Amino acid sequence: MDSVEKTQQSVPSVVLDKKRSTRTSWKLKAFSILLLAGFAAVRTWISRTVDPLGQVLGHVPLIALDGHNDFPIFIRAFYYNHIYGSNFSDAIDLVGQVDFPKLERSRLGAQFWSAYVECPRDGGDASDQATFYEAMHQTLQQIDLINRLIDAYPKRLQRAASASEVWAQFADPKRTGISSLMGIEGLHQVANSASFLRLVYQLGVRYVTLTHSCHNAYADSCSPHEPLNGGLSEAGRDVVLEMNRIGLMVDLSHTSVATQRDAFNVSRAPVVYTHSSARALCEHPRNVADEELWALKANGGIIMVNFFPGFVTCNAQATLEDVADHIIYLGNLIGFEHVGIGADFDGMGFDKGPVGLEDVGTYPALVAELLRRGVSVTEVRGVAGANILRVLARVEEIAHVIANQQPLEDQVKSIF
Repeated sequence: MDSVEKTQQSVPSVVLDKKRSTRTSWKLKAFSILLLAGFAAVRTWISRTVDPLGQVLGHVPLIALDGHNDFPIFIRAFYYNHIYGSNFSDAIDLVGQVDFPKLERSRLGAQFWSAYVECPRDGGDASDQATFYEAMHQTLQQIDLINRLIDAYPKRLQRAASASEVWAQFADPKRTGISSLMGIEGLHQVANSASFLRLVYQLGVRYVTLTHSCHNAYADSCSPHEPLNGGLSEAGRDVVLEMNRIGLMVDLSHTSVATQRDAFNVSRAPVVYTHSSARALCEHPRNVADEELWALKANGGIIMVNFFPGFVTCNAQATLEDVADHIIYLGNLIGFEHVGIGADFDGMGFDKGPVGLEDVGTYPALVAELLRRGVSVTEVRGVAGANILRVLARVEEIAHVIANQQPLEDQVKSIF
C-alpha cells in the first residue's frame, strides 16, 4: 500500500463522504445552469425559426414610422410640455393611443417621433415672417420636448440619428429603450429658411414632410385643392436638393399630386410617404394613386401605411384586416420592399384607431395577420422596419457623395 492509500485510510469516512457530496452538488448546480442556458437558447431558436412572429420581431427592429408618432403633440396639448410633474412610465388616463406601457407591449425597436406644429393661417403667404417665426419657435420646443423625454426615460427611449445606429442598438443585448429619431411635418416649420432646415437636421430631425394641410412657399398640399405653386416652386426644388445634400428624407405625405410628381423628378435620393395609404382602396386625397406608386417604385422609396380609418375605409370604422388589405395591395402592386408601417397614432384627433389596432400596443397583431395571410417572413421583416432603414441608409449614402456641393443660402435683408 503506497503513501496515498495510507493517507486516504487515515481520513474518516464521513469526511470523504462530505467531500464527495460537495463535488456532486457542484456538478449538479453546473449541470442545472447549463441546462437552463440550453433551454433559453432553444426557446430563442424556436421563437426565431418556428414561431412566425418571432421570426420577424427577433430579427428586425419594428418601426411604427408614421414618419411620425404624434405623442409629443399630445403632451403639448394636455401637459403643456411639462413632463417632470407626471410619471409617464404609467398608463395615461386620457384618450390617447400612445403611452409607455402600450409601447412596451408593442415590441417596438425604433420610432420616429413627430415634432409637429400646426399650419399657420396662410402658410402660402411668405411675406408674414412673424407667423413663421412662431412656427419655428414651437418646432424648437417640440424637438426639445422629445430630447427631454429621451433623457428623462433612458430605460424606455434611446437617441438614434442614423440607420446604422438603429441596427446597432437593436443588436445590443443590453439595450433598454426604443431607438428614437425625429421628423417635422411641413416646411412651414422651417420659417422659409435653409439655415433652419440645416439646424433641425443637426438637432436630430431625419425627415421633413414638404407640406402639412396647407400650401407653403415651397410646395402645394393636397388640401386646399386650389393650387398655389402648381407643385414645387423654384425655391421648393432647391430645398428638395438641399435635403438630399444634408441627408434629410423627403416626405410626400399630405402633398398634392403635382408636388409628388415634381419631387420624383427633382430628388436625387429615394422619397417616402410616411403616413399614407392606397387610393385604389380608399379614394381620399391623402392617399396615393397607382401612377405615383409606380413612380415611387422606380425612385426606390417607400410608402408607410396610415391606420386612420378615414384613409383606410373612407369612413369612421376600420379593422386590422382593412389595414392589412392596404399593405398587401401595395406589396402586390409595387413590391413589399417599398411598403412600411406609418400608423399616425395620437395624430387621429379624438378618432379611434381600427378595431384590432386601437393603440400602439397592437402592432404584433398586424405582423401576425400579415403572416397568416401569406406574406413571407422576409417581406414582413421589410414592412416592419428593414425597408425604411434601407431607404434612410440610401439617403445618407447619397448625402455623403454630394456633401461637397455648395449649401443653399438664405436671402437676407441688409442691416443698413
